[in-house]
Amino acid sequence: MDLRIKIADSPMSGYQWLVVSLAVLLNILDGFDVLAIAFTAKSISNELNLQATHIGTLMSAGFIGMALGSFFLSPFADKFGRRPLLIISTALAALGMLMTYFCSSLESIAFWRIVTGVGVGGILPCTNVIVSEYANKKWRGLAIAIYAAGFGIGATLGGMSAILLQETYGWRSVFLTGAILTGLALSAIIIFLPESVDYLLSKRPKNALQTLNKIAIKINKPGEWHLISETPPQQKVSVLRLFERDNIKTTLLIWLSFIGVMSSFYFVSSWTPALLESTGMSKTHSQSVGMAISLGGTVGSLIFGFIVSRWSAKSTLILFTLLSALAVMLFVHSSALSVALGLAILVGALMNGCITGLYTINPTLYDADYRSTGVGTAIGIGRLGSILSPFLAGNLLQIGWTKENLYFTTAFIMLAVSFTLFLLQPKNN
Repeated sequence: MDLRIKIADSPMSGYQWLVVSLAVLLNILDGFDVLAIAFTAKSISNELNLQATHIGTLMSAGFIGMALGSFFLSPFADKFGRRPLLIISTALAALGMLMTYFCSSLESIAFWRIVTGVGVGGILPCTNVIVSEYANKKWRGLAIAIYAAGFGIGATLGGMSAILLQETYGWRSVFLTGAILTGLALSAIIIFLPESVDYLLSKRPKNALQTLNKIAIKINKPGEWHLISETPPQQKVSVLRLFERDNIKTTLLIWLSFIGVMSSFYFVSSWTPALLESTGMSKTHSQSVGMAISLGGTVGSLIFGFIVSRWSAKSTLILFTLLSALAVMLFVHSSALSVALGLAILVGALMNGCITGLYTINPTLYDADYRSTGVGTAIGIGRLGSILSPFLAGNLLQIGWTKENLYFTTAFIMLAVSFTLFLLQPKNN
């Protein structure tokens, strides 16, 4: 009897929803930790007398770390387990946030933003895979959508805390808050989070059967669960497997899709508050629009999750990319605050819905024994877009580009992604 089949076909237990909730919590903190710099950028710039290119560098530093973490740490999840890597990665994120609190120079902030990003980059592929594995077929799309919505919630909390804390305690208090919350989350996953069932079955570490049966009892699926008697051939965990004949087309297409969506989303979420403030909008109003994008992201993830319970994830994702391009073009022409807020919610909803769609499709593309490697590498490669877009935007502004130029380019990228997704063929949906 295969516990994976039982999980896929049986109703969700309370413990399975607890696993999803822990992943959601981590993604909330990822959103808080990553985008804290966007809401504190102006204050940091004023204190350290930084230019637009410097702020772009700080925004990109966290994304560089995320790319490094996703790309280089995810293979360790397939080798040593999802749970150990999650613990290590969460500890790194907490350390990076804490040390940013003590920073007083551009270089030191950039370094600790990279460390924070490495931690977040190690968290994302593990939580994405664990949610996909512990959710049943019926609720998998919604579970991943709730998980993905956490990022927007965290970003919204980051914006709210920035507004509430900066005036009284300064920008450093935002990072201290993130460090404390991430440390508490670390304690929770050490106590409650189980190992991946697919990892136990495919890699069979020491005491795998005992661990498997303990998990089965916790998720209310007790029974005579066994490892298969014949040892399966073990292939080395390597990114080179993603370029085998059967995988290369899928790998390149999902990479391009991630790069396009991530570059668009992180440009909009990172630069919008600063761009609006530079064109005359007050700090409070510009940050409110930034939070509206994050709030919309939360709503969009959930909407995507409900839609994919009825329709194909791929078709829904293509629709979201097309609508994202349209929404961005409308947003750039908004002038009244009320209109800007409404369109910001729409842009955030559609773009974060795209990220949810990629998270939903991504784990279906790879077999269990190298799934974290495939998922993590795709996310890591996608971070190239999130790294380059804030930095590139700062440099383009420096040479005379307008915000309209930047947003129209973003819309074009989302249109290109829709074509890339059309060519992608998930193995199962």
